[in-house]
Amino acid sequence: LLPNTMKVPHMGWNSLEIERQNNFLEGINEGSWVYFVHSYMIKTKETELIVASTDYGIKVPAVIQQKNFIGTQFHPEKSGKIGSLMLSNFLSECKK
Repeated sequence: LLPNTMKVPHMGWNSLEIERQNNFLEGINEGSWVYFVHSYMIKTKETELIVASTDYGIKVPAVIQQKNFIGTQFHPEKSGKIGSLMLSNFLSECKK
């Protein structure tokens, strides 16, 4: 559960804490800011799936990956140059 001071839905910029590097995050630095707009968050006991997270009063998974499936809790298309790079990385992976 979120602390009482944290609101859902969550809208705003948060920085990424990179748990492990992958091709989707190629060129993305620790602490890069991305834009979140959501009313829900993924919960997983399989912590090895978490590629990046963010701090929103608790640790929130921001990027998950299982094999060739990648999901984001934030909106790359709204996250400026960082998000554009992620989408470019994603398209490069799709071409392989």
